[in-house]
Amino acid sequence: MKLTALYFSLTLPALSLVATAQPFSHSVAPIVAESSSDGGAAQVAPSVRNAPGEVRPFSRLALGAGVSPLGINFQVATNINKHVNIRGTGNVFKYSTNFTTDGLTANANLNLASAGVALDYYPTRFGWRISPGVLLYNGNQLSASDAVAGGTSFTLNDQTFYSANTNSATGATPVNGNALLGLNTTKPAFTVTTGWGNMIPRKGGHLSFPFELGVAVTGQPSLNATLAGWACYNQAQTECTNISSTTDPIAIAVQSDLQAQIAKWKSDLSPLKTYPIISFGVAYAFHIR
Repeated sequence: MKLTALYFSLTLPALSLVATAQPFSHSVAPIVAESSSDGGAAQVAPSVRNAPGEVRPFSRLALGAGVSPLGINFQVATNINKHVNIRGTGNVFKYSTNFTTDGLTANANLNLASAGVALDYYPTRFGWRISPGVLLYNGNQLSASDAVAGGTSFTLNDQTFYSANTNSATGATPVNGNALLGLNTTKPAFTVTTGWGNMIPRKGGHLSFPFELGVAVTGQPSLNATLAGWACYNQAQTECTNISSTTDPIAIAVQSDLQAQIAKWKSDLSPLKTYPIISFGVAYAFHIR
C-alpha cells in the first residue's frame, strides 16, 4: 500500500495542476483598441474565450472494449489536457477444461478478474503513448480438482506411485486432490504499457482502435496443492496406505515428492511474475460538457 500511496501522491497533484491551469490564449480580459483618427470613442475588442485546438479538461468521455491476456476488457477514459488522459480498466474471463498430466486427470477452472487505472501520456500528436498505472484489484487464479483412477499410475517428482482401488474392508479410496494457482501475489500491482491510438481523438472524431503492449508486475505466482486417498508402491497394491498418514513411510514419500513437484511447478511458472499485457480493441468518444 505504501507504493500505491506514493504513486497517487505523485500523480494527483500533477493532475490537479494540468486540469486547472488555463493557457494565456483563454484570457477573458477585454482588449482596448486605439481610438480612431477621427476622434471617435475607443472600441472594446471582444475577449478570446477558446483558442483553436484547445480542449477543456474533462470535456470528453470515451468508452471502449477489447481483449488481452487479462481477459475481455472494458475501459472508460476522459481527457485531462491535450497530452494526458486518465483511464480506468476492468477485465473478466472464465474458462473450464479437462486435462491429464503425469497420470493426474484434472478439471481446471480459469477465473480472471481485475481492475485498474492508468495515465495515458501522448508526447506527440501522432497517437503514440506511454501509460504508467496500477491494478487496484487482481483476482486472477486457476483452480483444479484432480483424480487418479484406481489401479493406474501417477508421477510426482519423477517417482511413480499407484492409485488404490476402492476397498470397503480397508477403507481404501483412489487418489484425489485439489490445486490453486494464484497470479496475484503483489497487491496492488504496478503496470506499464506503451501503445498506439487515442481513445479520445484530438481532432474531434468519435471512433478509435487503441492497441497497447506492456506488463503488470503481479509477483511470483503462488501454488498450493493437496492429495488425499490411498496410494501404493506397486500396481499389485500389496503396499498401500492412506496418504494423510503422518507416520507411514509410503504416505511420507508421497507428500515429500508432492512438495518437490510443487517447487518444480513454481519454478516453471516464475516468468509470470511479470504478467504480459497485449491489448487491442475499439472505443467511442463523445462530449460531456
